[in-house]
Amino acid sequence: MGGRDRFDDARHPAQWWHALPDGRLQCDLCPRDCRLHDGQRGLCFVRARAGDEMVLTTYGRSSGFCVDPIEKKPLNHFLPGSAVLSFGTAGCNLACKFCQNWDISKSREMDRLMDRASPARIAEAARAAGCASVAFTYNDPVIFAEYALDAADACRALGVQTVAVTAGYIHPEPRRAFFAKMDAANIDLKAFSDDFYFRQTGAHLAPVLDTLQYVRHDTGCWLEITTLLIPGLNDSDAELDAMTRWLADHLGPEVPLHFSAFHPDYKLTEVARTPAATLQRARRIARANGLRHVYTGNVHDLEGGTTCCTGCGAALIERDWHRIRRYELRADGCCPHCGSALAGRFGAAPGGFDGRRVPVRLRMD
Repeated sequence: MGGRDRFDDARHPAQWWHALPDGRLQCDLCPRDCRLHDGQRGLCFVRARAGDEMVLTTYGRSSGFCVDPIEKKPLNHFLPGSAVLSFGTAGCNLACKFCQNWDISKSREMDRLMDRASPARIAEAARAAGCASVAFTYNDPVIFAEYALDAADACRALGVQTVAVTAGYIHPEPRRAFFAKMDAANIDLKAFSDDFYFRQTGAHLAPVLDTLQYVRHDTGCWLEITTLLIPGLNDSDAELDAMTRWLADHLGPEVPLHFSAFHPDYKLTEVARTPAATLQRARRIARANGLRHVYTGNVHDLEGGTTCCTGCGAALIERDWHRIRRYELRADGCCPHCGSALAGRFGAAPGGFDGRRVPVRLRMD
């Protein structure tokens, strides 16, 4: 796509690229390594070449802002019950046929980006709305990393934490910069098969596993993982067994894992919804392999939404979907019955957000 578009004011110098001997510029943000002539965009659509530099074309623009419960990200061990200001932009560096947010992540229409907000305005709006954190979500924040990192700095200055909801498809150098400024992340592990990644997302598994290990072992960012289970594609006993054994061995038993229910969407409309029984089967397999905090999502499942003490087994946080029904964790993050510490990041008391979703309009200063 050549020329300059109507949102030239949203263009921002991009990091992580270099010039090639043949005159093209290579984007070094993610393993796609898009190589661009002047006027071309990468597969993500929002990173582009303009003359002799790479630019981010969506800086300061969003597809919308909303106050959500933190459990919707989903994060169950990070400030439970709190409100989070969520936003995304457009585009994605994966090509998932089953994308549940395809109208945003696959968007090629910049007219969708109606809300404008500087990083400072985002932080101020989050604090004014009583949000404990800001989430970069809806589409993958990796592709708007410069915007997300500036927003993270502005949030930190006001005491607001930041959350990344991402597929983790990113090169090591930008990965270090990105996760150094995130307080928590939910990373999608879409399957445990490179064939699935290649056929269903146009990507590869290994970089995602590298990101999971890096975030878990080399950062202070709290990590949770989500796998969307798609009937017949990534939900076999053998694959779930291999995946959850790898997670327990390489990340440890305390990292929370969310199994989420698929609904037919985008290019995968012929596949049936995920039965609740599939989520419960996956949860049993994961727990049998040593994972201590395994949850079911997009279904009403009190057992699959409850956080239990790993010491005495007491139910500490009971949830119905995104709503907390009972909370017994002590202010120090320990079980009131046996004193065992629960893995996670907890406040002195649970947040009082009631689980509703509240759209917010922001304007650039």
